[in-house]
Amino acid sequence: MVESVKIKWFYSICLSFVALGCISLVKEFYWLAALPVALGFIYMSIFAIDALLFIIVFTTPLAINLSDTTGFGVSLSLPTEPLMFGTMVLFLLKVIFEGGFDRKVLYHPVTIVIILNLLWIFTTSLTSTMVVVSLKHFLARMWFVTSFYFLGTQLFREYKNIKRFIWLYVIPLVIVIGYTVIHHAQYGFTEKTAHWVMTPFYNDHTAYAAAIAMFLPVMIGLSRNPKYSINNRMASFLMCLVFLSAIILSYTRAAWISLAVALIVYIILAFRIRFITVFVSFAVLLSLFFMFRTQITMKLEKNRQHSSTDFNKHLQSISNITTDASNLERINRWNSAMRMFRERPFLGWGPGTYQFKYAPFQHSNEMTIISTNAGDRGNSHSEYIGPLAETGVLGAVTFILIVIVVIYRAVLLYLRSKDKEIRLLTLGVLLGLITYFVHGAMNNFLDTDKASVPFWGFCAILVALDVYHEKQSHENGQQKQVH
Repeated sequence: MVESVKIKWFYSICLSFVALGCISLVKEFYWLAALPVALGFIYMSIFAIDALLFIIVFTTPLAINLSDTTGFGVSLSLPTEPLMFGTMVLFLLKVIFEGGFDRKVLYHPVTIVIILNLLWIFTTSLTSTMVVVSLKHFLARMWFVTSFYFLGTQLFREYKNIKRFIWLYVIPLVIVIGYTVIHHAQYGFTEKTAHWVMTPFYNDHTAYAAAIAMFLPVMIGLSRNPKYSINNRMASFLMCLVFLSAIILSYTRAAWISLAVALIVYIILAFRIRFITVFVSFAVLLSLFFMFRTQITMKLEKNRQHSSTDFNKHLQSISNITTDASNLERINRWNSAMRMFRERPFLGWGPGTYQFKYAPFQHSNEMTIISTNAGDRGNSHSEYIGPLAETGVLGAVTFILIVIVVIYRAVLLYLRSKDKEIRLLTLGVLLGLITYFVHGAMNNFLDTDKASVPFWGFCAILVALDVYHEKQSHENGQQKQVH
């Protein structure tokens, strides 16, 4: 009897769907064809949130950005951002009606500074010079953080989900790299075409290279994982070669610098160089810079090497602050942001408003051939200076606190853990975040899904390792010693 009822329901639903499809074709309501997909996502959101998060991760490198779809000068990435919005709503409803969140995560230092940053972004959205734009910016930050930090920590309670997250981003990223290299080859791998051959998946080579640089240390760590099978280790090593090739062909100087800094951090951790030694060395270098800043500036002004396909010449162009349009435009954006900050130092102009407000703050002697009087070509090119202009001093301070606390807790976890696999994973994720922290001095991509998914996901991995897995591995080790 029960089987008969199930069969009747099955055929009824199928016939209803066919009838609905026919009606939509006749009436030209083609959007109804997406109804089963929408229902599938709703089902996953309620009963299989982990599957939905994995779908978002996999589609992020392949997502297409549609500019100004909202009519407020802001863009939307499809299909990821609508899915993250729905995930955020369900997460908030779950917290409200079921009550609470895992206190071990909620009271973790990383979570505390992230919440402080979100609260300040919301506050400055209400006092913004463009409230609608700022609230959309805050909403986007919320769906990134709730989906891949708060829900991410719970997803990563299962250790295997950490590796799934990494590979589900890496595999489509390799597809994008393949598309980019083939596209780039058609133009002879020139430096100029390297700026845009990754479209429509990434807006330009800087965001593309930043994502690859974040995952390169992680793949190196996986290739050295003693608990991985030889096939998995070889696959990880192959990804390392692919990523290195892609970064070189991207001609992205910021990515090269970020990897160099990550290598220095690795050396410091690998050789257990004491913090006081690192601090004193940094202080000495900083003092020398200020002592000889005039001579350094004069030397830099003599460098007129432009970007080039020649690797050495391209490296030399990093310090060209006289004729390199890309470098000069960054300086122009940073100076404009600082002038905006001085005018509204506490509350700022509002999250997401820099690109609409910076034009009047440009000085003619600082503008370049790629500058615009309309101020309609992107953001401040800095995760640290941009918040000063948009959210005031506390906005910048709370973001810097996120950077400091994440690094501090990750280093503690790395030094404390006795499990080699967890140590390698912690080190890889930390170095991946270091590449973005360095990249953030020259670019800012946390308003996009391409960077936000791995950034907040990596933060969640470190917290999950700290809260759930490091102690568990330590207890397992003790049990083995007892036996």
